[in-house]
Amino acid sequence: MYVCNCNGLRQRDVRQAIEAGAQRPRDVFARHQCQAQCAKCVCDMRKMIDETRQAFAMAAE
Repeated sequence: MYVCNCNGLRQRDVRQAIEAGAQRPRDVFARHQCQAQCAKCVCDMRKMIDETRQAFAMAAE
């Protein structure tokens, strides 16, 4: 499923960037050597980042 239609970033691309240390949507774009175009995907990326942080926090408990 595409997260960013403008840059062709799929969920797996965003997850790979998050696993590699991306903490903000701009980190995701930087990892894939692109930048936000229309920014409709930014909220979805933030949600994915927050969900990943919560999962790691729960795993660490």
